[in-house]
Amino acid sequence: MVTVSQTFPRARSSRPGYKIDEVEKFLAAARIAYSAEPGDTGTIVTAEGIRHMAFGLEKGGYSTLAVDAALERLEEAFAAREREKISSSVGDEAWFAEARDKAREILTRLERPAKHRFRGSGPFKLGYDKRDVDAFAESLISYFREGTPVSVDDVRQISFRSRTRGYSEAQVDLVLDAVIDVMLSVR
Repeated sequence: MVTVSQTFPRARSSRPGYKIDEVEKFLAAARIAYSAEPGDTGTIVTAEGIRHMAFGLEKGGYSTLAVDAALERLEEAFAAREREKISSSVGDEAWFAEARDKAREILTRLERPAKHRFRGSGPFKLGYDKRDVDAFAESLISYFREGTPVSVDDVRQISFRSRTRGYSEAQVDLVLDAVIDVMLSVR
């Protein structure tokens, strides 16, 4: 069992929070990975891995809001470090060219006609509401084309209503992850 250090505030004893041991183990691994020397093949933690991290729930566990906020900051720190590492090996120009290529791929998807930007969820399965997703897609197009302000948090925290015959949640989420990758890579 991991020693608990009250890293985060805890949920009330009757409310679910993240499992303390899981959070502490992950943070210990992240600390080791972040302080590792270049070329060290020990614990591998990436910005993308942090974004997809999931913890079990237990009553009285760590506050989900506090842990999620910390994970967002940790993701940004790892993304900056990854950007530095790659940029130093291939150069800034190549790094930004790769980010531009990813942005172009995203725009190709987002600029498809409304209600046809993503695969459908099927007639009897819930998916993301097409109108909600299309409206947010327009915001992202404006961000990439005109520099209209959209923050990483806006993308992370967007939620869409569920509808039958909506968009495939997995496909939309994959594109949103790619948007976050591009946004973090050019900070």
